[in-house]
Amino acid sequence: MGRFDDKVAIVTGAAGGIGEAYARSLAAEGASVVVADLDAEKGEATAAAIAADDATTAAGGTAAFVPVDVSDTDSTLALAAATVERFGGIDLLVNNAAIYGNMQFDLLITVDWDYYQRFMAVNMNGALLCTRACYQHMAARGGGAIVNQSSTAAWLYSGFYGLAKVGINGLTQQLAHELGGQGIRVNAIAPGPTDTEATRNQVGEGMVSKLVKDLAIKRPGTVEDMAGTCLFLLSDDAAWITGQIVNVDGGQVFR
Repeated sequence: MGRFDDKVAIVTGAAGGIGEAYARSLAAEGASVVVADLDAEKGEATAAAIAADDATTAAGGTAAFVPVDVSDTDSTLALAAATVERFGGIDLLVNNAAIYGNMQFDLLITVDWDYYQRFMAVNMNGALLCTRACYQHMAARGGGAIVNQSSTAAWLYSGFYGLAKVGINGLTQQLAHELGGQGIRVNAIAPGPTDTEATRNQVGEGMVSKLVKDLAIKRPGTVEDMAGTCLFLLSDDAAWITGQIVNVDGGQVFR
């Protein structure tokens, strides 16, 4: 018996990295998981791999790929509708999708305005659009739980990436109050330096090693570290936790 038997979960940005770890972990504990992503090839492969794992182990849930552009209202509504049609409802939502691995570096005062608008549309507004598309379906099943992907960048200087994550934190707190009466909890995970392909592409292994030296726990985070916290926040073990941003960062940030 898994913690998420008979539950239906959507994970955005689940074609790889931390999002894939979230999707795999949810399926392993019984959920039917929608792998939602813009990358159809990788998304289909992730969903197929999850289904193959389930068939091999005779445990866990099932998975299906649904394409989504989280910055587009119609696309997020189509994602919710496809999930309900395929699995009968929505219980859990993980707003993980973001522009990150190929993110441009620039200052807030000089970044190209069109790029900035697109970046914020995905990295901040995407979580709100997906929540707006899904919350009524969640309420219809008696409530549920949402986890947004923040970052310790919200507490540090990190330009428009950090600004987007500050927005995610505020969004998490506001939505927790707006949706609490409908039985929907909303929390966020703020990863610290985490060993993913996207992080290695962005900052390089040398910079990751330098960041690790300043952590209380002298190693980079893993996708499994993030997945464990995500499952807890989505589960009934966290039934009285909402509106919180949980740093999973090896002691990088003290607050």
